Amino acid sequence: MLRRARESYAAGNAEARRLQADALEQLGYGSENGTWRSFYLTGAHELRHGPVGTPTTADSPDLVAALSLDQLLDSLAIRIDGPRSWHADLTLRLHLGADRPPVTVRLHNGVLTHVRGPDPAAPPARLDLTPDESDLRAVLLGTQSLERLAERGRATLDGDPTVFTELLGRLSAPDPGFANVTP
Repeated sequence: MLRRARESYAAGNAEARRLQADALEQLGYGSENGTWRSFYLTGAHELRHGPVGTPTTADSPDLVAALSLDQLLDSLAIRIDGPRSWHADLTLRLHLGADRPPVTVRLHNGVLTHVRGPDPAAPPARLDLTPDESDLRAVLLGTQSLERLAERGRATLDGDPTVFTELLGRLSAPDPGFANVTP
């Protein structure tokens, strides 16, 4: 029944939207898990009233500061424009402290990955970047430039600095009004 409702919904059928909303609402009422209950009920609301969006912004300094380095790099990975980045092959290495292993960041086949330490599958890094982690976060937020940090001696760049610029240029802007269940 849900499959038939989705197929009809794709054609803009209001009855299919109502059926899917009813199904999601019942799943939500029956769910003991709060995360799933919220997802189901938000989906039902979206089908009936349109997307609700999110109150969070991706460029909040508090949010970026609260993320671990792995989470920060993962948040960049989900913003990569994959089709536009398919032929890119960028590798850079982040050195964020003497007591921490370097992080190899690679954009290849439209996917951004990161590995602590050397990545045997990656080609040699075209840029070795040594900033303070808080300065790296400021650069990613756009409140600081990598070149300015290097001029002030707060970061060292060994290699081609355009690699970092090209990587940032392949990010798409997050959409805070994304739909949960509708295309």
